[in-house]
Amino acid sequence: MSAMIKISLPDGSVREVAAGTTPADIAAAIGPGLAKAALAARVDGELRDINRPLEGDASLALVTAKDEADALELARHDYAHLLAEAVQSLFPGTQITFGPATEDGFYYDFAPKDRPFTEEDLPAIEAEMRKLIAANKPLRREAWSREALIARWQAEGETFKAEWAAELPEGEELTVYWSGDDWLDMCRGPHLASTGKLDPQAFKLTRVSGAYWRGDQKNAMLSRIYGTGWLNKKQLDAHLHKLEEAAKRDHRKLGQEMDLFHLQQEAHGSVFWHPKGYRIWRELEAYMRRAIDGAGYREVKTPQVMDARQWEQSGHWGKYRENMFVIPDEVPNVDDEGPIVSADADWMALKPMNCPAHILIFRQGIKSYRDLPLRLYENGCCHRNEPHGALHGLMRVRQFTQDDAHIFCREDQIVDEVRAFCALADRIYKDFGFTYSIKLALRPDKRFGTEEMWDQAETELREAVAAAGLNTPEYGWEELPGEGAFYAPKLEWHLTDAIGRTWQVGTIQSDRVLPDRLDASYVGEDGERHRPVMLHRAIFGSYERFIGILIEHFAGKLPVWLAPVQAVVATIVSDADGYAEDVVAKLRAAGIRAETDTRNEKINYKVREHSLAKVPAMFVVGRREAEEGTVAVRRLGEQAQSVLPLDEAIALLRAEATPPDLAA
Repeated sequence: MSAMIKISLPDGSVREVAAGTTPADIAAAIGPGLAKAALAARVDGELRDINRPLEGDASLALVTAKDEADALELARHDYAHLLAEAVQSLFPGTQITFGPATEDGFYYDFAPKDRPFTEEDLPAIEAEMRKLIAANKPLRREAWSREALIARWQAEGETFKAEWAAELPEGEELTVYWSGDDWLDMCRGPHLASTGKLDPQAFKLTRVSGAYWRGDQKNAMLSRIYGTGWLNKKQLDAHLHKLEEAAKRDHRKLGQEMDLFHLQQEAHGSVFWHPKGYRIWRELEAYMRRAIDGAGYREVKTPQVMDARQWEQSGHWGKYRENMFVIPDEVPNVDDEGPIVSADADWMALKPMNCPAHILIFRQGIKSYRDLPLRLYENGCCHRNEPHGALHGLMRVRQFTQDDAHIFCREDQIVDEVRAFCALADRIYKDFGFTYSIKLALRPDKRFGTEEMWDQAETELREAVAAAGLNTPEYGWEELPGEGAFYAPKLEWHLTDAIGRTWQVGTIQSDRVLPDRLDASYVGEDGERHRPVMLHRAIFGSYERFIGILIEHFAGKLPVWLAPVQAVVATIVSDADGYAEDVVAKLRAAGIRAETDTRNEKINYKVREHSLAKVPAMFVVGRREAEEGTVAVRRLGEQAQSVLPLDEAIALLRAEATPPDLAA
């Protein structure tokens, strides 16, 4: 007779069952509806297969499609395995490696026998995956010995899997999952009970790329197949629509159409700003300066290149060295083949962040407790040596400018300073029409500072957010264990854009480590030296990325105050050219960025061209408008136009062109 175990359910009830009972058995005992709906189980908090036996007393929560995060992770994991099984069925001799679930889908890396896979292969693979789903093959977990599993992989010519199995930690249980009785993959799981639990219309293979085995370019090149997977077709359709909308909003595409910027190989990861794009930058910079001036910040400017010893002392050299651009302090010898740097040369580095330089400014002269808080702000240009493959338009670059500031304050000022920053960030994000959620990123495993310092810093940030009224479900409040910086916990602002994507942008970090490492101090009321607390903070994050987010959020149709060209005066006939020039002069006198279009082109052609450039307003003029002192106003995205007296049209546009912080 099997031993009896006690299983505690979420409703507080306890069931006594035989050891070896599965969560599926318990779901069936509760009712047929739950038995059908249950996909997996959380056993003492761990996500497990629905058919994995229970061996001891435990708490049990059954997972259904209503538990969307867990259900999606399971489904995507299963889709990845189905992808691998389908590929090996269609392309015998293909080796499998591994394939995880991702944020919105899955991928799997393959070593093809004959040729790399292409996107032309995807429809056939999708069809084979649907056959496997229709077969409703059971997915069964087994534990194997290391030797048996390695022997299996070697016998089947799966050299990548054999290598992977051989390097897993000694003593770790090795598990495989069977799909039916004829295909298996090495996996920790969990999985759904069978392939038929997946919706055959809820996935799509999206693209193919190359990927190095284990991410090392010295290793073999593999074929990576990506897919997106969901619980039902409605979710898939919504996601594909979002992707389609995102493609239309792609800031790289719109940046070219609007003549804002470009990137090229001669400066990997750095942006060539065109006049119109740099106008957006200047408007943002002016807006932010007004905001920080009003909030009591003092703007500074610090060097681009600093001695490596400074970065060693701050701790960044050990943490960020591989992402820093490093140069010798001087070149001692030059021969015909170019400079030769001696082994004992001093090294300099382009700054990847501004914080150590701001501490050096703080250290100039003696600071008193009366001088605090001291808020130092910099539009600081930084460089980070990001891999070429990671670069992505304005969103991830090598050269970027932060709206960076550091607040040096006393212990008793921290909560008030963080609360004031929360209010400032809230006002700025709302000026741009964003909603946001706020997260607290807690201490990582590898960090500087004592546990007491981290306890205090995390508590202060919690108190400040509570004082600002932001630690509520309305603001998506969440704590993120292990995601803080190596020197400080941080609050993160995650903006939600027009199509529901989130972007982590603003941050404030409570840091006691760097002031100590770089010997920053002030004289307290007691006449003794004390360490200030350093609050690292940014709102845009970087100008480059924030502009990219704005372009995609507004689909290029920027608010009038940010639009590089706010109005174009276009003529219907050449007789109106003189009047068009007069209209532009009056617009510019009113502070509106305006241009003329007097080309010998049809007006519909001009309208299409300026609509593509996302100009907010067109003033169309001909003989009649010139005689009557009017303009025909056509707004971006609207078919109709209205004829208004010139002064009235200018007044209306001027109101829209006023930045939100200056509007009455």
